[in-house]
Amino acid sequence: MRNLAIELHADNRRVITLPFDVGSKSRVDTIFAYVDKLSEDEVEGTLRSVMASFALRHKRIDEQLEEHYAMAARTAHRGEQPSRSRRLLIGAYFTLEYSFASAALFNPSIVPHPQQEGVSRGGLRFIMSMRAVGEGHISSVIFRTGIIAADHAVLFDPPAPYASRTRPVPDKDYHKDLFRMKLGEMGVNLLLADLVLSRLPDRFTLNNLASAIAHLNGRPASILSVTSAMEWLARANYQLELAPDESVSDLMLFPRSDSESKGIEDLRLVRFQDDDGSATYYGTYTAFDGLHVLTMLLQTDDFRRVSVHTLNGACVQNKGMALFPRRVNGLYTMCSRIDGRKLFIMRSDNVHFWHSAQLLAEPKYPWEFRLMGNCGSPIETPAGWLLITHGVGPMRRYSIGAMLLDTLDPSTIIGRLRNPLITPADHQREGYVPNVVYSCGSIIHGDSLVMPYAVADTSIRIAVVPLDALLAQLIKDGP
Repeated sequence: MRNLAIELHADNRRVITLPFDVGSKSRVDTIFAYVDKLSEDEVEGTLRSVMASFALRHKRIDEQLEEHYAMAARTAHRGEQPSRSRRLLIGAYFTLEYSFASAALFNPSIVPHPQQEGVSRGGLRFIMSMRAVGEGHISSVIFRTGIIAADHAVLFDPPAPYASRTRPVPDKDYHKDLFRMKLGEMGVNLLLADLVLSRLPDRFTLNNLASAIAHLNGRPASILSVTSAMEWLARANYQLELAPDESVSDLMLFPRSDSESKGIEDLRLVRFQDDDGSATYYGTYTAFDGLHVLTMLLQTDDFRRVSVHTLNGACVQNKGMALFPRRVNGLYTMCSRIDGRKLFIMRSDNVHFWHSAQLLAEPKYPWEFRLMGNCGSPIETPAGWLLITHGVGPMRRYSIGAMLLDTLDPSTIIGRLRNPLITPADHQREGYVPNVVYSCGSIIHGDSLVMPYAVADTSIRIAVVPLDALLAQLIKDGP
Protein backbone atom coordinates (compact mmCIF):
# COMPACT_ATOMS: atom_id res chain seq x y z
CA MET A 1 0.00 0.00 0.00
CA ARG A 2 1.15 3.54 -0.69
CA ASN A 3 -0.17 6.91 0.36
CA LEU A 4 -0.40 9.60 -2.29
CA ALA A 5 1.17 12.99 -1.61
CA ILE A 6 -2.28 14.51 -1.08
CA GLU A 7 -3.76 15.80 2.13
CA LEU A 8 -7.04 17.72 2.31
CA HIS A 9 -7.58 19.90 5.36
CA ALA A 10 -10.35 21.95 6.93
CA ASP A 11 -10.46 25.53 5.69
CA ASN A 12 -11.90 28.23 7.93
CA ARG A 13 -11.92 30.72 5.04
CA ARG A 14 -14.88 29.03 3.38
CA VAL A 15 -18.10 30.47 4.75
CA ILE A 16 -21.82 30.38 4.08
CA THR A 17 -24.62 32.65 5.27
CA LEU A 18 -27.22 31.49 7.79
CA PRO A 19 -30.18 33.18 9.47
CA PHE A 20 -28.99 34.93 12.63
CA ASP A 21 -31.26 34.44 15.63
CA VAL A 22 -34.50 35.88 14.33
CA GLY A 23 -35.78 35.11 17.82
CA SER A 24 -38.92 36.49 19.41
CA LYS A 25 -41.20 39.10 17.88
CA SER A 26 -40.02 41.68 20.38
CA ARG A 27 -36.39 41.17 19.38
CA VAL A 28 -37.28 41.49 15.69
CA ASP A 29 -39.44 44.54 16.35
CA THR A 30 -36.48 46.24 18.03
CA ILE A 31 -34.30 45.90 14.90
CA PHE A 32 -37.11 47.08 12.65
CA ALA A 33 -37.65 50.10 14.92
CA TYR A 34 -33.95 51.03 14.80
CA VAL A 35 -33.79 50.82 11.02
CA ASP A 36 -37.13 52.64 10.63
CA LYS A 37 -35.50 55.70 12.21
CA LEU A 38 -32.73 55.83 9.62
CA SER A 39 -33.01 58.15 6.64
CA GLU A 40 -32.65 56.68 3.16
CA ASP A 41 -29.16 58.20 2.95
CA GLU A 42 -28.18 56.53 6.22
CA VAL A 43 -29.62 53.22 5.00
CA GLU A 44 -27.69 53.48 1.72
CA GLY A 45 -24.45 54.37 3.48
CA THR A 46 -24.70 51.53 6.02
CA LEU A 47 -25.65 49.04 3.31
CA ARG A 48 -22.68 50.12 1.16
CA SER A 49 -20.39 49.36 4.09
CA VAL A 50 -21.94 45.91 4.54
CA MET A 51 -21.65 45.09 0.85
CA ALA A 52 -18.05 46.30 0.67
CA SER A 53 -17.12 43.85 3.43
CA PHE A 54 -19.23 40.84 2.45
CA ALA A 55 -20.52 40.92 -1.15
CA LEU A 56 -17.35 39.42 -2.64
CA ARG A 57 -17.40 36.55 -0.13
CA HIS A 58 -20.78 35.19 -1.26
CA LYS A 59 -22.57 34.45 -4.50
CA ARG A 60 -25.83 36.39 -4.89
CA ILE A 61 -25.66 37.74 -1.35
CA ASP A 62 -28.57 40.09 -2.07
CA GLU A 63 -30.88 37.07 -2.54
CA GLN A 64 -29.78 35.66 0.82
CA LEU A 65 -30.35 38.99 2.59
CA GLU A 66 -33.81 39.29 1.01
CA GLU A 67 -34.64 35.77 2.21
CA HIS A 68 -33.60 36.58 5.77
CA TYR A 69 -35.51 39.88 5.65
CA ALA A 70 -38.64 37.95 4.67
CA MET A 71 -38.18 35.59 7.64
CA ALA A 72 -37.88 38.54 10.02
CA ALA A 73 -40.83 40.36 8.45
CA ARG A 74 -43.07 37.32 8.94
CA THR A 75 -42.09 37.17 12.61
CA ALA A 76 -42.79 40.91 12.99
CA HIS A 77 -46.07 40.65 11.05
CA ARG A 78 -44.87 43.36 8.69
CA GLY A 79 -47.06 43.58 5.61
CA GLU A 80 -45.66 46.76 4.07
CA GLN A 81 -42.77 46.56 1.61
CA PRO A 82 -39.93 49.02 2.35
CA SER A 83 -37.32 50.02 -0.23
CA ARG A 84 -34.98 47.35 -1.51
CA SER A 85 -31.99 48.90 0.28
CA ARG A 86 -33.88 48.95 3.55
CA ARG A 87 -34.90 45.30 3.10
CA LEU A 88 -31.31 44.28 2.40
CA LEU A 89 -30.02 46.15 5.42
CA ILE A 90 -32.63 44.65 7.74
CA GLY A 91 -31.82 41.24 6.26
CA ALA A 92 -28.15 41.80 7.10
CA TYR A 93 -29.03 42.26 10.78
CA PHE A 94 -30.54 38.76 10.67
CA THR A 95 -27.63 37.13 8.81
CA LEU A 96 -24.38 35.61 10.00
CA GLU A 97 -21.40 33.98 8.35
CA TYR A 98 -20.78 30.36 9.29
CA SER A 99 -17.45 28.65 8.68
CA PHE A 100 -18.77 25.18 7.92
CA ALA A 101 -15.37 23.43 7.77
CA SER A 102 -13.45 25.39 10.38
CA ALA A 103 -13.04 22.46 12.78
CA ALA A 104 -12.57 19.35 10.64
CA LEU A 105 -12.80 17.69 7.24
CA PHE A 106 -13.01 13.90 7.18
CA ASN A 107 -14.84 10.63 6.34
CA PRO A 108 -14.72 10.71 2.51
CA SER A 109 -16.59 8.54 0.02
CA ILE A 110 -15.77 8.25 -3.71
CA VAL A 111 -17.76 7.17 -6.79
CA PRO A 112 -17.33 7.47 -10.58
CA HIS A 113 -18.63 10.75 -11.97
CA PRO A 114 -21.70 10.30 -14.20
CA GLN A 115 -19.91 12.30 -16.92
CA GLN A 116 -16.72 10.65 -18.27
CA GLU A 117 -16.42 12.53 -21.58
CA GLY A 118 -13.02 13.99 -22.31
CA VAL A 119 -11.08 11.94 -19.76
CA SER A 120 -7.67 10.75 -20.98
CA ARG A 121 -7.24 7.07 -21.80
CA GLY A 122 -7.04 5.00 -18.63
CA GLY A 123 -8.34 7.84 -16.47
CA LEU A 124 -11.49 8.09 -14.37
CA ARG A 125 -13.39 11.20 -13.33
CA PHE A 126 -14.75 10.93 -9.79
CA ILE A 127 -16.96 12.63 -7.21
CA MET A 128 -15.87 12.61 -3.59
CA SER A 129 -18.07 13.53 -0.65
CA MET A 130 -16.58 14.73 2.63
CA ARG A 131 -17.96 15.48 6.06
CA ALA A 132 -17.19 19.03 7.18
CA VAL A 133 -17.59 20.26 10.76
CA GLY A 134 -17.88 23.84 11.93
CA GLU A 135 -18.78 25.79 15.05
CA GLY A 136 -21.01 23.87 17.46
CA HIS A 137 -19.95 20.51 15.97
CA ILE A 138 -22.50 20.92 13.16
CA SER A 139 -21.74 18.50 10.32
CA SER A 140 -22.50 19.05 6.66
CA VAL A 141 -21.48 17.20 3.49
CA ILE A 142 -19.52 18.87 0.72
CA PHE A 143 -18.26 17.53 -2.62
CA ARG A 144 -15.10 17.69 -4.75
CA THR A 145 -14.48 16.36 -8.23
CA GLY A 146 -11.30 15.22 -9.94
CA ILE A 147 -9.57 12.61 -12.07
CA ILE A 148 -7.67 9.42 -11.24
CA ALA A 149 -5.04 9.00 -13.95
CA ALA A 150 -3.99 5.71 -15.49
CA ASP A 151 -1.00 5.59 -13.11
CA HIS A 152 -3.36 6.23 -10.13
CA ALA A 153 -2.22 9.81 -9.64
CA VAL A 154 -5.15 11.85 -8.32
CA LEU A 155 -5.81 15.41 -9.44
CA PHE A 156 -8.59 17.40 -7.77
CA ASP A 157 -10.49 20.11 -9.57
CA PRO A 158 -10.39 23.50 -7.82
CA PRO A 159 -13.13 23.88 -5.21
CA ALA A 160 -16.10 26.07 -6.03
CA PRO A 161 -15.16 29.74 -5.61
CA TYR A 162 -18.16 30.40 -3.37
CA ALA A 163 -19.87 28.20 -0.80
CA SER A 164 -23.59 28.18 -0.13
CA ARG A 165 -26.26 25.81 1.05
CA THR A 166 -27.84 24.07 -1.94
CA ARG A 167 -31.38 25.33 -2.35
CA PRO A 168 -34.41 23.08 -1.79
CA VAL A 169 -36.84 22.47 -4.64
CA PRO A 170 -39.96 24.40 -3.54
CA ASP A 171 -42.46 22.23 -5.42
CA LYS A 172 -41.08 18.80 -4.48
CA ASP A 173 -43.82 16.23 -4.87
CA TYR A 174 -44.57 13.14 -2.81
CA HIS A 175 -45.95 9.77 -3.92
CA LYS A 176 -49.07 9.28 -1.82
CA ASP A 177 -48.81 5.48 -1.61
CA LEU A 178 -45.15 5.60 -0.50
CA PHE A 179 -45.92 8.43 1.92
CA ARG A 180 -48.73 6.37 3.48
CA MET A 181 -46.47 3.32 3.81
CA LYS A 182 -43.87 5.41 5.64
CA LEU A 183 -46.54 6.78 7.98
CA GLY A 184 -47.60 3.23 8.76
CA GLU A 185 -43.99 2.26 9.54
CA MET A 186 -43.84 5.22 11.93
CA GLY A 187 -46.83 3.84 13.84
CA VAL A 188 -49.20 6.61 12.73
CA ASN A 189 -52.92 5.86 12.88
CA LEU A 190 -53.67 5.39 9.19
CA LEU A 191 -57.45 5.73 9.61
CA LEU A 192 -56.89 9.28 10.84
CA ALA A 193 -54.13 9.93 8.30
CA ASP A 194 -56.52 8.95 5.51
CA LEU A 195 -58.74 11.89 6.46
CA VAL A 196 -55.94 14.05 5.09
CA LEU A 197 -54.61 11.76 2.37
CA SER A 198 -58.07 11.35 0.82
CA ARG A 199 -57.96 15.05 -0.07
CA LEU A 200 -54.63 14.72 -1.87
CA PRO A 201 -53.81 13.70 -5.46
CA ASP A 202 -51.56 10.70 -6.11
CA ARG A 203 -48.59 13.11 -6.26
CA PHE A 204 -48.81 16.08 -3.93
CA THR A 205 -46.70 18.97 -2.65
CA LEU A 206 -46.08 20.38 0.81
CA ASN A 207 -48.56 23.16 0.06
CA ASN A 208 -51.17 20.56 -0.93
CA LEU A 209 -50.59 18.79 2.38
CA ALA A 210 -50.91 22.04 4.36
CA SER A 211 -54.21 22.84 2.61
CA ALA A 212 -55.60 19.36 3.28
CA ILE A 213 -54.68 19.62 6.97
CA ALA A 214 -56.29 23.07 7.18
CA HIS A 215 -59.64 21.55 6.14
CA LEU A 216 -59.68 19.49 9.34
CA ASN A 217 -60.72 22.35 11.62
CA GLY A 218 -63.10 21.04 14.23
CA ARG A 219 -61.80 17.48 14.06
CA PRO A 220 -60.93 15.68 17.32
CA ALA A 221 -57.68 16.61 19.08
CA SER A 222 -56.40 13.06 18.54
CA ILE A 223 -55.64 13.93 14.93
CA LEU A 224 -53.17 16.65 15.90
CA SER A 225 -50.39 14.12 16.57
CA VAL A 226 -51.16 12.51 13.20
CA THR A 227 -50.97 15.76 11.25
CA SER A 228 -47.77 16.71 13.11
CA ALA A 229 -46.23 13.39 12.06
CA MET A 230 -47.31 13.98 8.47
CA GLU A 231 -45.74 17.43 8.42
CA TRP A 232 -42.54 16.08 10.00
CA LEU A 233 -42.30 13.31 7.41
CA ALA A 234 -42.87 15.71 4.53
CA ARG A 235 -40.15 18.10 5.74
CA ALA A 236 -37.70 15.26 6.39
CA ASN A 237 -38.08 14.12 2.75
CA TYR A 238 -36.97 16.89 0.42
CA GLN A 239 -35.10 17.71 -2.79
CA LEU A 240 -32.14 19.96 -3.50
CA GLU A 241 -31.18 21.39 -6.88
CA LEU A 242 -28.10 23.17 -8.21
CA ALA A 243 -28.52 26.41 -10.13
CA PRO A 244 -27.71 26.27 -13.88
CA ASP A 245 -24.39 28.07 -13.32
CA GLU A 246 -23.29 25.68 -10.53
CA SER A 247 -21.23 22.48 -10.74
CA VAL A 248 -21.12 19.36 -8.57
CA SER A 249 -18.43 20.98 -6.40
CA ASP A 250 -21.06 23.59 -5.43
CA LEU A 251 -23.31 20.91 -3.95
CA MET A 252 -23.62 21.17 -0.19
CA LEU A 253 -25.88 19.20 2.14
CA PHE A 254 -26.43 21.40 5.18
CA PRO A 255 -28.99 20.57 7.90
CA ARG A 256 -32.50 21.67 6.90
CA SER A 257 -35.06 19.42 8.59
CA ASP A 258 -35.65 19.00 12.33
CA SER A 259 -34.30 15.45 12.22
CA GLU A 260 -30.87 16.62 10.97
CA SER A 261 -30.70 19.95 12.82
CA LYS A 262 -27.44 19.04 14.58
CA GLY A 263 -25.71 17.45 11.66
CA ILE A 264 -25.50 15.32 8.53
CA GLU A 265 -22.90 12.64 9.14
CA ASP A 266 -20.86 10.13 7.11
CA LEU A 267 -22.42 9.88 3.67
CA ARG A 268 -21.68 6.49 2.07
CA LEU A 269 -22.07 6.84 -1.70
CA VAL A 270 -22.58 4.05 -4.20
CA ARG A 271 -23.25 3.88 -7.93
CA PHE A 272 -26.13 1.41 -8.08
CA GLN A 273 -26.80 -0.45 -11.33
CA ASP A 274 -30.25 -1.96 -11.62
CA ASP A 275 -31.18 -5.10 -13.52
CA ASP A 276 -32.20 -3.09 -16.61
CA GLY A 277 -28.76 -1.47 -16.81
CA SER A 278 -29.85 1.93 -15.51
CA ALA A 279 -27.62 3.60 -12.93
CA THR A 280 -28.69 5.58 -9.86
CA TYR A 281 -26.45 7.08 -7.21
CA TYR A 282 -27.52 6.34 -3.66
CA GLY A 283 -25.99 7.42 -0.39
CA THR A 284 -26.86 6.57 3.19
CA TYR A 285 -26.09 9.03 5.96
CA THR A 286 -26.94 9.68 9.57
CA ALA A 287 -29.16 12.61 10.52
CA PHE A 288 -28.70 13.85 14.09
CA ASP A 289 -31.06 16.16 15.99
CA GLY A 290 -28.98 16.38 19.17
CA LEU A 291 -30.61 13.35 20.80
CA HIS A 292 -31.51 10.78 18.16
CA VAL A 293 -29.90 9.39 15.02
CA LEU A 294 -31.95 8.69 11.90
CA THR A 295 -30.65 6.87 8.82
CA MET A 296 -31.42 8.73 5.60
CA LEU A 297 -31.14 7.85 1.92
CA LEU A 298 -29.82 10.23 -0.74
CA GLN A 299 -30.77 9.53 -4.36
CA THR A 300 -29.66 11.22 -7.59
CA ASP A 301 -29.00 10.52 -11.26
CA ASP A 302 -26.58 13.37 -11.92
CA PHE A 303 -25.73 15.15 -8.61
CA ARG A 304 -27.60 18.20 -9.88
CA ARG A 305 -30.99 17.32 -8.39
CA VAL A 306 -30.73 15.31 -5.18
CA SER A 307 -33.62 13.68 -3.31
CA VAL A 308 -33.43 12.95 0.41
CA HIS A 309 -35.61 10.19 1.89
CA THR A 310 -36.22 8.76 5.32
CA LEU A 311 -35.62 5.02 5.62
CA ASN A 312 -38.10 2.82 7.44
CA GLY A 313 -38.33 -0.66 8.90
CA ALA A 314 -37.50 -2.54 12.08
CA CYS A 315 -33.85 -2.90 11.02
CA VAL A 316 -33.23 0.77 10.26
CA GLN A 317 -31.26 1.31 13.43
CA ASN A 318 -27.93 2.79 14.45
CA LYS A 319 -25.31 4.16 12.07
CA GLY A 320 -23.32 2.87 9.13
CA MET A 321 -25.73 1.38 6.61
CA ALA A 322 -24.08 0.74 3.21
CA LEU A 323 -25.95 -0.37 0.10
CA PHE A 324 -24.55 -3.00 -2.28
CA PRO A 325 -24.02 -1.62 -5.83
CA ARG A 326 -26.61 -3.96 -7.39
CA ARG A 327 -29.39 -6.33 -6.39
CA VAL A 328 -28.20 -9.68 -5.08
CA ASN A 329 -30.50 -12.57 -5.95
CA GLY A 330 -33.16 -10.06 -6.95
CA LEU A 331 -33.10 -8.09 -3.69
CA TYR A 332 -31.60 -4.81 -2.53
CA THR A 333 -28.85 -5.72 -0.07
CA MET A 334 -27.33 -3.62 2.68
CA CYS A 335 -24.48 -4.00 5.14
CA SER A 336 -25.36 -2.51 8.51
CA ARG A 337 -24.54 -2.40 12.22
CA ILE A 338 -27.98 -2.42 13.78
CA ASP A 339 -26.78 -3.31 17.29
CA GLY A 340 -23.93 -0.79 17.30
CA ARG A 341 -21.23 -3.47 17.53
CA LYS A 342 -21.52 -6.23 14.90
CA LEU A 343 -21.97 -6.40 11.12
CA PHE A 344 -25.23 -7.56 9.55
CA ILE A 345 -26.54 -8.27 6.05
CA MET A 346 -30.02 -6.92 5.27
CA ARG A 347 -32.21 -7.65 2.25
CA SER A 348 -35.34 -5.97 0.92
CA ASP A 349 -37.48 -5.72 -2.20
CA ASN A 350 -37.93 -1.97 -1.58
CA VAL A 351 -34.95 0.32 -1.02
CA HIS A 352 -36.97 2.45 1.43
CA PHE A 353 -37.97 -0.36 3.84
CA TRP A 354 -35.74 -2.79 5.75
CA HIS A 355 -37.26 -5.43 8.02
CA SER A 356 -34.84 -8.36 8.18
CA ALA A 357 -31.17 -8.69 9.16
CA GLN A 358 -28.74 -11.60 9.33
CA LEU A 359 -25.58 -11.58 11.41
CA LEU A 360 -22.48 -11.34 9.21
CA ALA A 361 -19.59 -10.92 11.66
CA GLU A 362 -18.75 -9.89 15.18
CA PRO A 363 -15.48 -8.64 16.65
CA LYS A 364 -12.85 -11.35 16.49
CA TYR A 365 -9.38 -9.77 16.70
CA PRO A 366 -8.01 -7.47 19.43
CA TRP A 367 -7.98 -4.41 17.17
CA GLU A 368 -11.78 -4.67 16.77
CA PHE A 369 -12.96 -6.01 20.14
CA ARG A 370 -14.80 -2.80 21.05
CA LEU A 371 -16.93 -2.67 17.89
CA MET A 372 -16.74 -3.07 14.14
CA GLY A 373 -18.49 -1.61 11.13
CA ASN A 374 -18.16 -1.05 7.41
CA CYS A 375 -16.18 1.66 5.65
CA GLY A 376 -18.56 2.07 2.75
CA SER A 377 -20.48 -0.01 0.24
CA PRO A 378 -19.11 -3.42 -0.81
CA ILE A 379 -17.22 -3.51 -4.13
CA GLU A 380 -17.69 -6.37 -6.58
CA THR A 381 -14.51 -8.18 -7.66
CA PRO A 382 -13.93 -11.46 -9.53
CA ALA A 383 -13.14 -13.08 -6.17
CA GLY A 384 -16.25 -11.82 -4.36
CA TRP A 385 -17.57 -8.73 -2.61
CA LEU A 386 -14.75 -6.65 -1.13
CA LEU A 387 -16.01 -5.01 2.08
CA ILE A 388 -13.73 -2.47 3.71
CA THR A 389 -14.31 -2.48 7.47
CA HIS A 390 -13.27 -0.60 10.56
CA GLY A 391 -12.59 -1.86 14.06
CA VAL A 392 -12.18 -0.14 17.40
CA GLY A 393 -9.63 -1.50 19.85
CA PRO A 394 -7.94 -0.37 23.08
CA MET A 395 -7.91 3.38 23.80
CA ARG A 396 -10.68 3.86 21.18
CA ARG A 397 -8.16 3.36 18.41
CA TYR A 398 -9.86 2.99 15.01
CA SER A 399 -8.23 0.82 12.34
CA ILE A 400 -9.29 -0.10 8.80
CA GLY A 401 -9.60 -3.75 7.75
CA ALA A 402 -11.26 -5.76 4.99
CA MET A 403 -13.44 -8.80 4.30
CA LEU A 404 -14.21 -10.83 1.20
CA LEU A 405 -17.81 -12.03 0.87
CA ASP A 406 -19.27 -14.67 -1.42
CA THR A 407 -20.70 -13.19 -4.63
CA LEU A 408 -23.96 -15.15 -4.54
CA ASP A 409 -24.37 -15.24 -0.77
CA PRO A 410 -22.75 -12.18 0.83
CA SER A 411 -23.58 -13.51 4.28
CA THR A 412 -20.75 -16.03 3.72
CA ILE A 413 -17.26 -14.75 4.54
CA ILE A 414 -14.48 -16.04 2.28
CA GLY A 415 -11.67 -14.01 3.83
CA ARG A 416 -11.06 -11.57 6.65
CA LEU A 417 -7.84 -9.69 7.37
CA ARG A 418 -6.31 -10.81 10.64
CA ASN A 419 -4.33 -7.57 10.86
CA PRO A 420 -5.51 -4.07 9.96
CA LEU A 421 -4.88 -2.63 6.54
CA ILE A 422 -4.40 0.88 7.99
CA THR A 423 -3.79 1.95 11.59
CA PRO A 424 -3.19 5.49 12.91
CA ALA A 425 0.48 6.25 12.36
CA ASP A 426 2.35 8.08 15.11
CA HIS A 427 2.68 11.23 13.01
CA GLN A 428 -1.04 11.15 12.09
CA ARG A 429 -2.70 10.32 15.39
CA GLU A 430 -3.27 13.88 16.65
CA GLY A 431 -6.33 15.85 15.60
CA TYR A 432 -9.96 16.72 16.21
CA VAL A 433 -10.55 13.11 17.32
CA PRO A 434 -7.18 11.40 17.92
CA ASN A 435 -6.27 7.81 17.03
CA VAL A 436 -8.80 7.41 14.22
CA VAL A 437 -8.55 6.33 10.58
CA TYR A 438 -11.86 5.95 8.76
CA SER A 439 -13.37 5.81 5.29
CA CYS A 440 -16.91 5.92 3.91
CA GLY A 441 -16.20 4.51 0.47
CA SER A 442 -13.46 3.37 -1.93
CA ILE A 443 -13.25 2.67 -5.65
CA ILE A 444 -11.44 0.18 -7.89
CA HIS A 445 -9.44 1.73 -10.71
CA GLY A 446 -7.48 -0.58 -12.95
CA ASP A 447 -5.51 -3.03 -10.82
CA SER A 448 -5.80 -1.07 -7.56
CA LEU A 449 -8.15 -0.07 -4.81
CA VAL A 450 -8.18 3.71 -4.37
CA MET A 451 -9.21 4.50 -0.80
CA PRO A 452 -9.66 8.03 0.52
CA TYR A 453 -9.62 7.96 4.30
CA ALA A 454 -9.77 10.32 7.24
CA VAL A 455 -6.95 10.87 9.69
CA ALA A 456 -7.88 11.84 13.28
CA ASP A 457 -11.16 13.29 12.02
CA THR A 458 -9.09 16.22 10.84
CA SER A 459 -7.78 15.64 7.32
CA ILE A 460 -8.12 13.29 4.35
CA ARG A 461 -5.43 11.11 2.76
CA ILE A 462 -5.63 8.75 -0.22
CA ALA A 463 -4.20 5.23 -0.22
CA VAL A 464 -3.63 3.04 -3.27
CA VAL A 465 -3.74 -0.70 -2.56
CA PRO A 466 -2.79 -3.38 -5.13
CA LEU A 467 -6.05 -5.28 -5.57
CA ASP A 468 -4.59 -8.71 -6.35
CA ALA A 469 -2.34 -8.60 -3.29
CA LEU A 470 -5.25 -7.57 -1.05
CA LEU A 471 -7.51 -10.32 -2.37
CA ALA A 472 -4.72 -12.88 -2.03
CA GLN A 473 -4.14 -11.89 1.59
CA LEU A 474 -7.86 -12.12 2.34
CA ILE A 475 -8.07 -15.61 0.89
CA LYS A 476 -4.91 -16.62 2.73
CA ASP A 477 -6.23 -15.36 6.08
CA GLY A 478 -9.50 -17.18 5.47
CA PRO A 479 -12.87 -16.60 7.06
